[in-house]
This record gives sequence, C-alpha cells and structure tokens, in this order.
Amino acid sequence: MGMSLFFRICLLCLFAVLTGCASSGHRAVDDARPGPGDEVALHAMAMIGKPYRWGGTSPQAGFDCSGLAKYAWSTAADVELPRVAVQMSRTGRKVSRSRLQPGDLVFFNTQRRRYSHVGVYVGSGRFVHAPSSGKKIRLAHLSNPYWSDRYNGARRPHTD
Repeated sequence: MGMSLFFRICLLCLFAVLTGCASSGHRAVDDARPGPGDEVALHAMAMIGKPYRWGGTSPQAGFDCSGLAKYAWSTAADVELPRVAVQMSRTGRKVSRSRLQPGDLVFFNTQRRRYSHVGVYVGSGRFVHAPSSGKKIRLAHLSNPYWSDRYNGARRPHTD
C-alpha cells in the first residue's frame, strides 16, 4: 500500500471518528449522506502539519488561514472563494453554530476586527486552521475559551 493511500485511509478514519458516533446530530436525517463539505473537510485535514505562511495558498509553500480555506474548497469542491477572510464572510449562506456541518467556514476576531481569521469546520466542534507565523496547520476546538470568545459566525459556500 503506497504512503499516499495509507495517509488517505488514516484521514478517512480520523474523519469518521470526528463526525461519526461522536456527532452532535446537527445534520438532518434527510441530509445524512456525504456532501461536498465532507470532502472539503478531508482536504483541510490533509494539510494538518503543513507550515503557516502569510499569503500562502499551496501545500508546497504553506498556507495562511484564508489560503487554506480557499485551497480546500477549490480542490475538493471546485468552488472558488475570495482570497481574504473578510470577503469569505460575505459568501454563501449564514449558518448558526448549532447547525455547523463539515466544510463550513468558521470566522473569528483575532486582530481586533471581525472576520480576521477563518477555519474549516470538520465536525464534533472542531476546525482546521492555519494559526500564525512559526506554527503549523492544526486542529482546534470551538469550545476552547480563546476561540469561543472570538467566534464571529459561520458560512456555508454555495456548491451549485
């Protein structure tokens, strides 16, 4: 089994754990089948461990927060998002925190201005994001006091 296939299987298992039996039940029964957001979440999780790079938009160069979100949506769902978080906050439709689904964009006020940071929700209260210089892309939890206090809302990009 090649390393790439092995890595993808590991990501699928991680995704199943994050969204499976520990799911908070936010999806309606009619919406239980996988959608483009699931694939977006997998692509974002595949970038965990890549370096943060201001202005970065690729796995080779690294990512900033909006570069990661744009890359995941473009690669997984062929949806082109704006380049910066504040512009992303105006796309798609607004989603309440209680209705978050994998692939949704979650926004935060991290620089004393709304929508200054974005992450990709992956399920079970967790999101993937590119934090800041010198750090790596990582998984974080919305219930962490730092993120909870700075949460600005979420959007679901249109896929049609």
